[in-house]
Amino acid sequence: MKIISWNINGLRAIMKKGALVDFLTETKPDIVCLQEIKISVAKLVQENIALPGYSLFGNGAKREGYSGTALVIKDSLLKNIKNFSIKNGIGIDAFDHEGRIQILELDKFYLLNIYFPNANHELSRLSYKEKFNEAILRYCQKLEQKKPVVITGDFNVAHQPIDLARPKENEGNAGYTKEERFWFDEFLSAGLIDTFRFLHGDKVQYSWWSFRMTARARNIGWRIDYFLVSSKIKPSLKKAYILDKITGSDHCPVGLELN
Repeated sequence: MKIISWNINGLRAIMKKGALVDFLTETKPDIVCLQEIKISVAKLVQENIALPGYSLFGNGAKREGYSGTALVIKDSLLKNIKNFSIKNGIGIDAFDHEGRIQILELDKFYLLNIYFPNANHELSRLSYKEKFNEAILRYCQKLEQKKPVVITGDFNVAHQPIDLARPKENEGNAGYTKEERFWFDEFLSAGLIDTFRFLHGDKVQYSWWSFRMTARARNIGWRIDYFLVSSKIKPSLKKAYILDKITGSDHCPVGLELN
């Protein structure tokens, strides 16, 4: 099974560019987890966005043009899933109203598509993000009592110095605070595996670049998009990768393949 995660920085924008349809046609993933779709569910229905061969399940924020997630699932896969359900949110309105969380139940595991909050430049949302992380970890631990979990999305944090081009200059900045990195450690301490790091060791590769100062052309980036999996899934890990040649957003897609 091939699963892709991609913060697209606006569904309308990437559809106009044709980047998403081209990507689906060329790579043929089974599931794509999208973050920051910036469109409400009502507008999704109204605009009838078409992705040939795939079905789209949106989770928009109450605030139009902000945040939001979506699952894009291959129609042929949908026909073969016995235990299929999609849940938007974790039952906590303080987090759910921004459309940040989707839980897809598959036959053998849960797939969580998450757009983690940005702490903001002034760290004004750092406390909110810490509470969000805690709630997500607790929720995943409950799910793991039934089935393993795969957590993917834009975590908005670089875990280690190797995960960003300029760690010293960014120490204490949003996305590289000790608090955010602590919570990533907590996910790993709970038994979850950072699949890219597990399979590729100290390989340096990034998934996000600022639009400023030609950062992407100079590869001054951050690795903030991840696939974390329960330890029970470790034997099924086939590939984990970052598709940093794919454009269309300030993020590039990241992928996971399971046997």
